[in-house]
Amino acid sequence: MAHENITALAAELINMATADQQNSYRANDEAPAEQLAWRRLTARHGDRLNEIMEEYGWPTAELVGDDAARGAWLIAQHADRQLDIQRRALQLMEQAVATGSASPRELAFLRDRTLVNDGHKQVYGTQIAGIKDGSPVPWPCEQPEHMDKLRAEVGIEPFAEYTAKYTDKISTT
Repeated sequence: MAHENITALAAELINMATADQQNSYRANDEAPAEQLAWRRLTARHGDRLNEIMEEYGWPTAELVGDDAARGAWLIAQHADRQLDIQRRALQLMEQAVATGSASPRELAFLRDRTLVNDGHKQVYGTQIAGIKDGSPVPWPCEQPEHMDKLRAEVGIEPFAEYTAKYTDKISTT
C-alpha cells in the first residue's frame, strides 16, 4: 500500500509541475484573467505541496524519483504568494541538501527566490528583476563581486552565461 501511495504521489507532483510549465506564460500576461488563472494554479499547487511536506517532509528523489522531486522544487519556487509555504520548503530542502538528498543548485534558486520575496538581497543572482538596455538585470545581491564563485559552488553557470539565454530570447522576439 505504501508503495502505491508513493507512486501516486510521484505522479501527482509530476502532473502539477507539467501544468505549472504549461501555464507559466500566464504569470506576466497582459490579460488580468490570465494572471489570475496563474495565481490560482500556483496557490492550489502550493497548498498541496504544503500537505505533502506535512505528511512526508521534503519529497526527495529517493522518495519520489528525480522528476517528481524536481517538480516539488518547481512548485515551491512558484509559491510566491505563499511565503510561509516557500519558507517551509526552503527549510526542508536545506535539511535534504545537508544529507545529500536534494540538489544544492535547486536549493540556491529557492533560497534566492525566498530572499527576494521577503524583501532581502539574494545570494546567487538567480532572480531577474527586469531588462535594462536589452540585458537581464538581477535583483540586488548581497555580494555581487562573489556571485559567480558562489554560483559555481552549487553548479550554476556564471551569471553572464545564465543571462545570455534570456538575452537570446529577447532579441528573437
